[in-house]
This record gives sequence, C-alpha cells and structure tokens, in this order.
Amino acid sequence: MERETIERLQIKTAEQRFLTVLEQEFREAPRVAQALLEEAQTCLFGAAQQMRPGQMRVILARSDAGPGRGLMETPMTEVVWTVDAGLEDREVLQQHGHPALRRFRILRLMCEALDQGALATQEDLAQVLHVSVRTIKRDCAHLKGEGFEIPTRGNVQGIGRGQTHKAQIVARWLRGETYDQIALHTRHSMSSIRRYVQTFVRVVHLHRRGFVEHQIGMLLGIGSPLVEEYLVIYREHDSCVCRQRLEAQLKRLLTSEAPRPGKKGAL
Repeated sequence: MERETIERLQIKTAEQRFLTVLEQEFREAPRVAQALLEEAQTCLFGAAQQMRPGQMRVILARSDAGPGRGLMETPMTEVVWTVDAGLEDREVLQQHGHPALRRFRILRLMCEALDQGALATQEDLAQVLHVSVRTIKRDCAHLKGEGFEIPTRGNVQGIGRGQTHKAQIVARWLRGETYDQIALHTRHSMSSIRRYVQTFVRVVHLHRRGFVEHQIGMLLGIGSPLVEEYLVIYREHDSCVCRQRLEAQLKRLLTSEAPRPGKKGAL
C-alpha cells in the first residue's frame, strides 16, 4: 500500500480526528495531544466488555476446557476482539508493512482471548483476519522465531500458558531498551509499547498499595492473568538497573496523578 493511501486511512480514524481537534482547536503540542488521547482511551475504554469501533464479538473455546474433547463438547465463551485498533494499527502499517501488521494483530487477539478466559485456534484467527490458515501458521512460526509465545489453543493445551507479548515487551523495557529499540525489534507501535509500560507501572503501584490481582484487574480494566504476568515480571527483574527504571516511572505516575493546588481534592 502506498504511503499516501496509508496516510489517508490514518486521517479517517477516530483517534486522528481527536488529535486534530486537540492540536488545531485547543493548540496542544502533538506529544501532549497524544498523551491526552491515550489517557482518554484508558478512562473510556478500559473495560474489555465495552464495544468500540474496530471490535467484534466472537465465540471461542474456554481456556479451562480440557484437551481431547470434540468441538460440540467443548465449553465456549463470548470474547470481544479488537480486530482493528485504528491509529495504533495504522502506525504499525506505515512503519513496518502489511505482514507486520497482521502479526501484530495476531498477538493482540491471542492476548485478548487469554485475558477473557478463552483460547483461539489458528482457524479462529484466519477467519477474523480474512486470510488462510496456512498464512496464520506461517505468521505464528515467524513470531515464534522472534521469541514470542504463541498461545493458541493447541499450544497452550499442550505445554501450558507461556508469557504473552505484553509481558515480554515490558521485560525488554525493564532491562533498559528504549521505546524506539523495542518498536524496531518487535514491530510494535510506539503507542502500544507505551501503553503496556504504563499499565505495568500502574499494576506495580497498586500491588504495593496492597491490592490483590483481581482487584487490580478491575481497577485497570485488564484481565487477572495479565496482572499476574506483570507481577511475575516485577519480581523476576530485581536488578539495580531494573529497579531504577521502574522507580523513575512510578515517580512520574505519582506526580502526574497528584492533585494540583486549587483543584478539588488537593491537599
């Protein structure tokens, strides 16, 4: 797809319209507008049950369904899948191309399924992404070769749940990689990487305040399995470099969320 076509598609997204309003009508700097957009998305669309443009409901096998059952005997559950994430997907497409976007979507869909207590098959992924099962198999093999876990129904039932791409990206950040380096190595968008890290920092903050996994998940609008993964990453990365990087982000989080003087609730 030509660059001009990608840019036209990007302009048509709801996110870009919001950014344009902030930048042109409210005179906000682009970086400030992007931060406001991400905060608004977190506040408005934190819960997976809330449908938004680009999402669809699908029926998948429950993650606690044992192996060896026929399809008719397998317990199913309804899941909300983000097939098109708008501006975030356009960013990956523009920077890395169509195959990278499709693999980015595969990782996101598998992770969303896990967070909602379900497991997708390669056939499920092929159907919603409108490609062949052979293409999905090639993409999964490519992702596995790059070090990503592939939690499809067949893989998880055989070897147990592995670490999702979100946790792997957070771990890379904790070990010192920049957002630019992570985006280059993982073919993810900068906005998605930033969101994973910010969510991880919030999980750690709530954990330190004494909240348990399911409470953290409810407060942040994410699944308990992802909370558990992030806490495992937090415990495993206890080096000096990792601690300094995390503490700096926690300080920024607390500063940004502290009440301002003169505002309601200020100390």
